[in-house]
Amino acid sequence: MSALVMAFDYGMKKIGIAVGQHVTKTATPIAIIRASNGVPDWTRVEQLVGEWQPELFIVGLPLNMDGSESEMARRAARFARKLNGRFGIRVDTMDERLTTFEARQRSKQDGEVDDRAAAEILESWFRSSD
Repeated sequence: MSALVMAFDYGMKKIGIAVGQHVTKTATPIAIIRASNGVPDWTRVEQLVGEWQPELFIVGLPLNMDGSESEMARRAARFARKLNGRFGIRVDTMDERLTTFEARQRSKQDGEVDDRAAAEILESWFRSSD
């Protein structure tokens, strides 16, 4: 399967976005979009979806360390439902615990890591979907 997959690291102020393919099982960070109280710039999301034409969305769920659902996980799940409703593209969710930490560790850079965290989420999803 060579379908393009688009992943989202959902946040209240920023949403990181990455894309990848099943063939390579790698992800590439492509954008960080602004959000206002968790509401994304939908125009920018529409532009990216139009440009990349993904066949599947993955949204990271920031679960608590014990695996229970956090308030942010509930918000991310709501965002996932809105993505599906707006674009008619299937959405899967992926436990994203520690992905931002991993993105920072791998990048060794300061600054925003939301798009790299989205890439970590997507690569984790590829590994788990084998």
